[in-house]
Amino acid sequence: MASVIPTLDLALADDAATRPALVGDLRHAVTEVGFLYVVNHGVPDAVVADVIRTLPELFALASEAKDEVALQKSPHFLGYSAAGTETTAGRADRREQFEFATELEASWVQGKPLYERLRGPNQWPSLPSVRPIVETYIAHLTRLAERFLALVCEALGLSSPARDKLFSFLSDQHRLKLIRYPPAPVQEDLASQTQGVGPHKDSSGWWTFLLQASPADTSGGGLQVLRVEGSKESWVSVPPIQGSFVVNIGQVFEVVTHGVCRASTHRVVMAPGAGERYSVAFFQGVKGALTRAKAVGALEGELAGFQRKDVDSLWLEGNDEAWGESQLRTKVRSHGDVGRRFYGEV
Repeated sequence: MASVIPTLDLALADDAATRPALVGDLRHAVTEVGFLYVVNHGVPDAVVADVIRTLPELFALASEAKDEVALQKSPHFLGYSAAGTETTAGRADRREQFEFATELEASWVQGKPLYERLRGPNQWPSLPSVRPIVETYIAHLTRLAERFLALVCEALGLSSPARDKLFSFLSDQHRLKLIRYPPAPVQEDLASQTQGVGPHKDSSGWWTFLLQASPADTSGGGLQVLRVEGSKESWVSVPPIQGSFVVNIGQVFEVVTHGVCRASTHRVVMAPGAGERYSVAFFQGVKGALTRAKAVGALEGELAGFQRKDVDSLWLEGNDEAWGESQLRTKVRSHGDVGRRFYGEV
């Protein structure tokens, strides 16, 4: 497993003697693997523990309390959604979740691009402890994501102007999902598996930082990444590692780097009879106004020595010029009920 999904110690970046080796390992991880663990990442243990501790209590809220903050009420796609209400790869996902984001006021008015309506305030559940815990966690993960992006720029050998350009594309709103996968049913076909979330590439921007908040699943379920070697494909398990985040590449970063950094397809499966699982996913956001032309041309003259690859991207293949337009369509596909209520024209 260690040879497939590398583990990087970010504390090595703080020492001039060990930083070059870390940067080299990071270069390999983002250009050859696309998935990695990071440890000694600087997010305080207490901040992580607070989030893990609140998950069972949050999801144990009565259905009436969850309905008060239902995602269907939010044009920003923020709030609670029950298991089976989100679809991935054409199938319903068996997970319930609370979606939050960097707190912003709603500012969209008629005449602005419709994707700007995605930006706005959270719906906070009635559990008083949730808001400070979530806001503290988002603040720490925002800093970690920016530090990680700077290290990736160094690993790719990007110039200072190119680095500044990538940072200028960052949004001021990042998203967070608190996720519960209910226990899987015991099926007659013991070889079958339940879809926690279907195969997909993350569409929310630069990077995803995933906290696996439950112990390793010995039944063969859990997070899996698709490994491609030539014409062969296989699913590789990505089990929890104490004190780590799993990091994977988002679709926009794949586009900007012309496939040098590939966004990996991944999924969550639940083996028959598997117990409940929790996870927390932080998505580093990108400005909705970023255009395909700016994204594709951002690193012109950079990435010397790397092999560029074809990029399979709905954004590049579709009619949406701005990233925000493509992301809005993705969210409407995943949550059709919200789309019908607030985005009928889409």
